[in-house]
Amino acid sequence: MNANAATAASAGSLPDYLAPVFAQYPLEVVSGEGVYLNTRDGRRVLDLYGGHAVAALGYGHPGFTAALARQARELNFQSNAVPLAVRTRAAQRLIRFAGLDFNSVFFVNSGAEANENALKMAFTANAGRTEVVALEQAFHGRTAAAGALTWGSAGKWYGFPRAPFDVTFIPRREVAALARITERTAAVIVEPVQGVGGAFEMGASYLAALRRRCQETGAVLIFDEVQIGMGRCGEPFAAKLYGVQPDMLTTAKALGNGFPCAALLMSPRIAKAVKLDALGTTFGGGPMACAVIEAVIEALESEQLLANVRRQTAYIRERCRVGPVQGFQGEGFLHGLIMDRPAKLVHAELLRRDILTGTSGDPAVIRLLPPYTLQESHVEQLRAALLDIGSQP
Repeated sequence: MNANAATAASAGSLPDYLAPVFAQYPLEVVSGEGVYLNTRDGRRVLDLYGGHAVAALGYGHPGFTAALARQARELNFQSNAVPLAVRTRAAQRLIRFAGLDFNSVFFVNSGAEANENALKMAFTANAGRTEVVALEQAFHGRTAAAGALTWGSAGKWYGFPRAPFDVTFIPRREVAALARITERTAAVIVEPVQGVGGAFEMGASYLAALRRRCQETGAVLIFDEVQIGMGRCGEPFAAKLYGVQPDMLTTAKALGNGFPCAALLMSPRIAKAVKLDALGTTFGGGPMACAVIEAVIEALESEQLLANVRRQTAYIRERCRVGPVQGFQGEGFLHGLIMDRPAKLVHAELLRRDILTGTSGDPAVIRLLPPYTLQESHVEQLRAALLDIGSQP
């Protein structure tokens, strides 16, 4: 029986029947407003985690809510076999927002699904090749192909008897290791800023060297921007921030502000390899998802939220090197606070002070993934909590 089921059972109600696959935070959320979560026992919690980097606009955003309600009334669903103006508009808006050399979008449901399809297209474009290269500490999803490229999954949770292709992991930021990308490499997949890996940024010079090596060998370069994309770095995408053009880019999470959706953006090189029935999805590109994508991009642009991400990032670094915080890493609102003790201890102390953050694969790093509407007053609330926790004696 999981924690929720035990609580329900002790209260005399039915268990919740949920599979016990997620550890549970000690708070039950009943509503949200702006950057705050409201709990059943009356707490008001500052959400600096955003539901795993999802709630880019926060909670109760009027434009998002209105777009979803309007589309639900007009047409809640039709498949990709039926042309829809809202789907075309969403694709056009996303390509314009990216500002990169992409000319084709395939809408799907999740980041893992976007990565699976990107890998499929890489092998299609590089027929006969058998290997994919990924970076140490990477997280690309839990499905068959994406999970095979997630660092450490084989020893922890990868439930398949074998990977669907040869996998090679190389160290982060080590240019010399790029020699392991060869003519047998179909694709290289990289998070420009690793999320689970500890808000760890790859940097412009490393990514440029990676781009050159892929051009030399013919390998397809995939940027996994499921977590850092859609403005979280202060630019539309990290590819834009670092000035490096990948062959494909995947994005999800903030793309829908909580509505399940994702996208695979393809360059002309990859787009020309797409054939009829080469890819498929039932729910991807549904009208409500596409209406939400339009609404999210509209809010990001009209409310100048990317500029706010940049401004508040600077403010965090100016004000929050206090208490247990020894330094910073990451970009924008995929921000890593480097602790003087195990991050899980500080995470628990912050939650006791009504601030929700995230940990990571780096035991010393707390991740901040807040809504883009964060303001200086919220940063000051974090600073006060960190000062209260204090530095390691």
